[in-house]
Amino acid sequence: MTSFGRTTSLLFFFFFFFFLQLVFSELSPNQTTTMNQLYGLLPNSTAQFSPPSPWNVTKDPNPCSWKGVTCTSNNSSITNLSLPFFSISSSDFLVLLCQIDTLEAADLSNNHLSSIPDGFMTGCGKITGLKLVNISRNKLSGPLPTFNGFAKLESLDLSHNSLGGSIDLQLHGLVGLKSLNLGFNQFIGSVPMNLGKSMVLEELGLSANRFEGKFPESIANYSKLTAIDISFNYISGSIPDRFRELLNLQLLILSSNQLSGGIPPFLSTIQNLSRFAANQNFFSGVIPLGITKYLKNLDLSYNNLNGPIPGDLLSQSNLQSVDLSNNSLSGSIPANMSPNLVRLRLGNNQLNGTIPSSSFGSLQTTLTYLELDNNRLSGPIPPELSLCKNLALLNLANNNLTGGLPVQLGVLSKLQELKLQFNNLFGEIPIQITQLQTLQKLNISWNSLNGSIPSSISSLQALTNLDLRGNNLSGSIPVSIGNLNSLIELQLGNNQLNGTILLMPQNLQIALNLSSNLFEGPIPGTISKLIGLEVLDLSNNKFSGQIPDFLVKMASLTQLALSNNLLSGVIPKFPSFVTLDVSGNKGLINATNSNSPSLSPKKRTVAVGIVVAVAVASVLAFVATFMVFERFLKQFCSVKGHWITDNSFYKSKLDFTKAMEAVSKPVNMMLKNELCTYYRALMPCGMSYCIKKINWSCKAFQLLSPDRFVQELTVLGKLSNSNIMIPLAYTLTSRSAYIVYENPQHGTLFDLLHTSCDNVLKWEEQRYSIAVGVARGLAFLHGCSTSTGPIILLHLSTKSILMESLSKPLIGDFDLGKVIKPSITMGTISAVAGSIGYIPPEYAYTMRVTPSGNVYSFGIVMLELLTGRPAISEGTNLAELALTRTQSIHHNKWEEILDCRLLSDASSGARDQMLSLLRIALGCIAVSPDKRPNAESLLDMLLNVATI
Repeated sequence: MTSFGRTTSLLFFFFFFFFLQLVFSELSPNQTTTMNQLYGLLPNSTAQFSPPSPWNVTKDPNPCSWKGVTCTSNNSSITNLSLPFFSISSSDFLVLLCQIDTLEAADLSNNHLSSIPDGFMTGCGKITGLKLVNISRNKLSGPLPTFNGFAKLESLDLSHNSLGGSIDLQLHGLVGLKSLNLGFNQFIGSVPMNLGKSMVLEELGLSANRFEGKFPESIANYSKLTAIDISFNYISGSIPDRFRELLNLQLLILSSNQLSGGIPPFLSTIQNLSRFAANQNFFSGVIPLGITKYLKNLDLSYNNLNGPIPGDLLSQSNLQSVDLSNNSLSGSIPANMSPNLVRLRLGNNQLNGTIPSSSFGSLQTTLTYLELDNNRLSGPIPPELSLCKNLALLNLANNNLTGGLPVQLGVLSKLQELKLQFNNLFGEIPIQITQLQTLQKLNISWNSLNGSIPSSISSLQALTNLDLRGNNLSGSIPVSIGNLNSLIELQLGNNQLNGTILLMPQNLQIALNLSSNLFEGPIPGTISKLIGLEVLDLSNNKFSGQIPDFLVKMASLTQLALSNNLLSGVIPKFPSFVTLDVSGNKGLINATNSNSPSLSPKKRTVAVGIVVAVAVASVLAFVATFMVFERFLKQFCSVKGHWITDNSFYKSKLDFTKAMEAVSKPVNMMLKNELCTYYRALMPCGMSYCIKKINWSCKAFQLLSPDRFVQELTVLGKLSNSNIMIPLAYTLTSRSAYIVYENPQHGTLFDLLHTSCDNVLKWEEQRYSIAVGVARGLAFLHGCSTSTGPIILLHLSTKSILMESLSKPLIGDFDLGKVIKPSITMGTISAVAGSIGYIPPEYAYTMRVTPSGNVYSFGIVMLELLTGRPAISEGTNLAELALTRTQSIHHNKWEEILDCRLLSDASSGARDQMLSLLRIALGCIAVSPDKRPNAESLLDMLLNVATI
């Protein structure tokens, strides 16, 4: 036989026996039995609204092929269980899996486990090969258990739970422990240092707990440490000098503590250190030379550092990100910068001199974020900035910059935010600026710019916020501005604009500000099309005539400023939630004012004529309304109401004919937005219902087919949760769908928080209960499993949360996500996906609603409960305000952010509870969706906040 033949035969026999081994190898009976028992502890997939089981035992009885299960190559034993998001809640699951004695890794993160039973500690402690245990993002509470055994355990992650108490020797027996993450719990006491007898620890995560005292010098005994994160605690004192001994350290995060003293110079000696974050502390003094010698990321923001920026600090070749904002640094910006610099934040200091133009030639492909705002910089904006082709954010606001807007900035094709407000810029707005196709926010307010607003501004189709206030702009507003379909805020106040206002961007929501200009004539009717607008400022112009009725009908309007114009006539009655300013209009008459001045004979004649005209118009309007109403009733005489609920009480109280009569009368309208109109219907028996009208023809969305609509609505009507508004019945016509709900008697949460002066919601009895109630409803909806998946809200705000009592909230509009299909544009995302101020930043890019987006919106609701401020107030975004304020002051001063009406008589326990919820709310509005908790974890965190 030839050499080739022998080789072929050997290969054949090798693969043949390997195939036989695969065919005839199978999991041991014990492990198969254990896996079947584990399957039995998973949620019952046949139960209504429970999530489907990730394992299909009937289809595939071999556990080695189940999701998340890894076996040896011959399928003889299980080595790895990776079961995140399996909805595991039974602690028996932990005990059972310890019977798999070949287990090397167990990942049970993102489940609903509430405790670690003794059976797990004793059983899994005996598994000699177990290297990884991850039970993060569950509901664990109580003290940290003592880990005995676990001889080979290298990685332990119990983060994002509610474990508490102090840590002493519970982990000391873990001789092989290399990675420990206990972050985002409620541990107290000093920083633990008994973290494995062998001291082989490499990664230590203790962030977001309540550790206090000084950082122990003995940390240096763990010489193999590569990462330390103790952020968001109460650690005080200075950075231990023995840190210099941690030569393997790559990451050191000390953010948001009470550390003081100077920045240690020995940072320049740790060659592996790539990230150092010490922001939000009390560090003082000057920044030492050489500390960025090996660093890639440096964050010293929000401290008390002073003196100049060291000349070598920005020049080190590895450097990618530097944040020195919110200190007291002075002097000029160093000219030498790392060619790899991606982010540079130097805002809110006392820097002076010019912006070094020579630096940007070396940053052509890297620099993405440049923030030099709130300093004392002077001179022109360097045209060389245009060389930074990847620049996405340029913030030079609040300086002393002069000259014109460089036309070269028009080549920055990736620029998303341009902030140049409060400088001394002059000249016209260059047309080249309107070539920035990705620009979303443009703020060049409070400068000395002149000329007209370029008509080519309509090219900025991604623009969401435009602020040109406080300049010398003249001429009329270009008609083309109405084509900015993504624009939600338009600030044009304090200029010299005039002419006719022909067209406005129809998706405006945050604000339209035309104040302090030269507009005259009647208030333009084009404003009536801005149905989602919340703030309208037309003050300090020369508008004349009557206040038009369409302003009263703008259901989203919360603030209306008409002061100092030439308006006349009777002031219409606006809803109670609208803040109205009409001062400085001498011709206006308050309809309820009995002390109005007497009229002269000539004026009385005119007044009589007006009264007659109004009377005639009223008669005609009545006739027209009657005709519409008659036609409306005829239409509904042939329409049958359909019950969803089986509750005989509701069935006996609701009269469909009376309900439709109520819908026909504008006086019963409660709220209107681009999606729906809401009416109150009072039955003869005295019971009140809420009727939601949805137009089939609305261009902002497409309804499902009637059959699918009814199918989804029927399923939703069978839900049972005390914190959601359940649909009771519905009626369909060729044009509209009408959904019936019980009408909560206390209005919306927005009304109670922001329009009720007499009844301030208290913390203990009401606001905390409201937060928990909304979280409970949200967790329920996200946990439901309908035929088309979980229920994700299109809209969550204080206006969509209705109040059954002063402490019991009901989430409304949860059904919209199941019965409509949003179209994919930013304009309709802003209309469909919730009010401005509640929309998470990623919606602008993903164009789809998500569970994490709902959590973001809930975070804003919590901030409203805590601060007493609305989501948008006078153009200020509550999320940005909260993030800025909490970053600018230390967290032991966060009480300054809270509603002062709550603090006056709050106990120390209540204050602690508020601050805990503030921290949770800030986690909910994290920019990255991955950093936000899911709804289930969120509810657990709220329930586990220390009781008062």
